[in-house]
Amino acid sequence: MRDFRDPVLFKQLANRLKAFEFEKETKIMEVCGTHTMNIRRYGIHTILPTNLDLLSGPGCPVCVTDNSYIDYAIELARLDDVIITTFGDMMRVPGSYESLEMVHSRGGDVRVVYSPLDSLEIAKDNPDKKVVFLAVGFETTVPTIAATIISAEKLKINNFYILTGHKLIIPAIRALLSAENDISGFILPGHVSAIIGVNAYREVLEHYNVPGVVTGFEPIDILKGIARLVTAIRDGVFILANEYRRVVTDEGNLKALELIDEVFEPEDVAWRGLGTIPLSGLKLRDKYAHRDIRNVVDVTPPPPREHPACRCGDVLQGKLKPDECPLFGNLCTPDNPIGPCMISSEGSCHAYFKYR
Repeated sequence: MRDFRDPVLFKQLANRLKAFEFEKETKIMEVCGTHTMNIRRYGIHTILPTNLDLLSGPGCPVCVTDNSYIDYAIELARLDDVIITTFGDMMRVPGSYESLEMVHSRGGDVRVVYSPLDSLEIAKDNPDKKVVFLAVGFETTVPTIAATIISAEKLKINNFYILTGHKLIIPAIRALLSAENDISGFILPGHVSAIIGVNAYREVLEHYNVPGVVTGFEPIDILKGIARLVTAIRDGVFILANEYRRVVTDEGNLKALELIDEVFEPEDVAWRGLGTIPLSGLKLRDKYAHRDIRNVVDVTPPPPREHPACRCGDVLQGKLKPDECPLFGNLCTPDNPIGPCMISSEGSCHAYFKYR
């Protein structure tokens, strides 16, 4: 049996964690939505030391997507000559007034795909339509989308476009720390770190003297990461550690990073809950700007708005736990989601509800 699934090692780590004590409340944040889901799934939140609190962060790409983006996609989906392609989670995310699923039910051509390359095939098969892929995600998904853009150019599939909604994790961490959120340490995301590498976090974490540990998603990965963090916090030392070495390197995936840099460049973008963060998103470079649907089709969504009682934005900042939202489990459930944090498989509200 592999070490990261060894039940004996799990018990040893759990007992080690329980032995820690903090005199005052100490907060660590898991940035990745998959970490949030697995912490709840495996009951790790129930074996933490006294006064240690786990916060969910802005690690769900669907959840941090601003309503204005969704509203724009919905307006595109109303057009007769447009096919919208998207990953499944985006279908049910409520915009300001409705969702893509609602538009689809009224005849809008919105299709779920499993890869942007599937969208390229749809574009090839529908030359009289503009096929728009909703490019939402962190650094993990960007290389594949960049490769798809390059393929569209080489194959001269001129009716393939994207609606850029990418987010970058380092600027989000900087925004959280500069807002003085009293975060003592970070469980850093495994998937994103496989692309950007461990060293990418050093400048921002050293600047704020906040330790971070990259971990995988098995229960032992997570427990090792938490144990490293609480030890560093207790001893008052800075660490940037890697507990996911079977996947993540210090320098990251250099080919993937080169591909991203070839096609995209940073821009200021709006995040749900965090507002506009400088250079925290990606736009197509001038060479590929003709693939951005915003440069081809002019639509004007209605003014964006948020549900007045939804606290998803506060959850994403770690200011509120999902079950502290007045809508949680009452008006807002996975079958009747009010906010995106209850919809996505990486959403913290969804994780809290599923593993109550």
